[in-house]
Amino acid sequence: MSSFERLSAYRPYGLAALRIITALLFIEHGTMKLFGFPASQMAGSLSPLMLFAAFLELVGGILILVGLLTRPVAFLLAGEMAVAYFMAHAPSSFFPAVNQGDAAILFCFVFLYLVFSGPGAFAVDNRKTV
Repeated sequence: MSSFERLSAYRPYGLAALRIITALLFIEHGTMKLFGFPASQMAGSLSPLMLFAAFLELVGGILILVGLLTRPVAFLLAGEMAVAYFMAHAPSSFFPAVNQGDAAILFCFVFLYLVFSGPGAFAVDNRKTV
């Protein structure tokens, strides 16, 4: 058994780290839109679509963070990020590094991965019900 194969025992913990860090970064996008924290150019009144996106980012991010309803929430958030990319980023340029849509693409695919993988360790979804 190679040393890399032994790392498989830690797979649930690596997945949990990916889930938690992604959620913390995602929550930040919601708080920027809703509360202007950290400071952003989006502070002020939001369109109904942006308000809905901010709500999804904040509440969905918290649910992903604690690992509650991970798979359905991740599916919803992956869809939100796909819509965000094609509505807000893609029209300005074909290249994600130029249109600043690389974060939306990464969030979309990390959330899609969580749909198929589940939450990993340290998730409310893993609690045993009696």
